[in-house]
Amino acid sequence: MKVELESAIDAPASVVWSIIADVERWPEWTASMTSIRLLDEELRVGAKVEVVQPKLPKAVWTVSRLDEGSRFDWTADSTGLTTVGRHSVEPTATGSRAELGFEQTGPMAGLFGLLLGKLARNYVAMEMAGLKERSEATR
Repeated sequence: MKVELESAIDAPASVVWSIIADVERWPEWTASMTSIRLLDEELRVGAKVEVVQPKLPKAVWTVSRLDEGSRFDWTADSTGLTTVGRHSVEPTATGSRAELGFEQTGPMAGLFGLLLGKLARNYVAMEMAGLKERSEATR
């Protein structure tokens, strides 16, 4: 299963990035997250992040890519399922464009999509709406 959303945001990419990169504060602007706890000192490749979401089991994500100021990916593995979450922002002439999404692979990906696909798509939409609202209010 793959879900990707993008949105124009009326705020500089630096503002949007500062909100994306401050992962522990995500529950303040999206109801799709109950709590997020950075298990390392900073967001960096290899850092572990504990994520609790409504209706989903707690997961530990590992930052697998970090392009400071523009993108980070994190990966969570469970039996038969690997999920890669992507978060990026780039400047535009009128502000910025953000992309959020995830991709799941493995033998359980199809089953997850059938059982929880709608919930997962709704969560990404909630995250994008919250990111846009918080960024535009912060600028």
